[in-house]
Amino acid sequence: MINVLVPTDFSDNAYHALRYAIYLFEKEECTFYILNAYQTGASNLDSRRNKERNTRLFQLSKETSERGLAEVFETVKLENDNPKHVFKTLAIAGSLLNAIGKSAIDLNSYFIFMGTQGASGLKGVFMGSNTLKIISKIDFCPIVAVPADYSFDTPDTILFATGFEHVYDKYELHPMLLLAKLWDSKIRVLHLVDKEKKAAHQETAKKVIAKRLKEVSYEIIELAKTAKVATEIISQVEQNKEIGMLAIIDYWHSFIEKLTRESVVKNIAFKTKIPLLVMHLPA
Repeated sequence: MINVLVPTDFSDNAYHALRYAIYLFEKEECTFYILNAYQTGASNLDSRRNKERNTRLFQLSKETSERGLAEVFETVKLENDNPKHVFKTLAIAGSLLNAIGKSAIDLNSYFIFMGTQGASGLKGVFMGSNTLKIISKIDFCPIVAVPADYSFDTPDTILFATGFEHVYDKYELHPMLLLAKLWDSKIRVLHLVDKEKKAAHQETAKKVIAKRLKEVSYEIIELAKTAKVATEIISQVEQNKEIGMLAIIDYWHSFIEKLTRESVVKNIAFKTKIPLLVMHLPA
């Protein structure tokens, strides 16, 4: 049983991410936890009175959250009759970040699916800046960011961008391997070579990753880095229509680290037209 956590603010964008998750895992037994976090304070810290859960504003927020989740639940049940899938809702008082982090741990979530609606739609704060915050702060659960205008399709190829700075263990690549096996997808490993910073251990990492990916179809492509990393990767996605997902690993001091810092996440998450899988290395 795969547990998938899908935060929602009841927008079309959030529901789109849920539908994509359902589509991806249609062959698997899954429980989808649809989460809404609600607050009554002006900041992430509710007042003591609100935490006592006896104020009118708190009760109104709670009821609104539960009512919204009930509507999402009814809609998703009407649209889906897959016997392998179970849907549950979670209305949690507190900040979105804390609600997602605690729920992901408590539920042993395999993935978190969230929407991104593009640079032109940043007025929708939840699925804009908050998606970036979750990617940068939740470093113990794989996250899939789904563009609002992405049309569902089988991910024939998953583009995995890496700098080969780290010798990956198989379990570190497990989220990507799981998705590749579900749809018999090919993994295309993209290494943007920076000749001025090339190190011997990168060759070792390249040889090891070939062993880690032996259970799926894969290829390793090395290209000279001639522009910004984000620009190069987006270009590869745009030039190869069979690529249905972009995957990166976030860890400190990585060559791809700049992808997971907020200013560049925007360049990837808001410019790519395909879902972005962000995996993490253990601390």
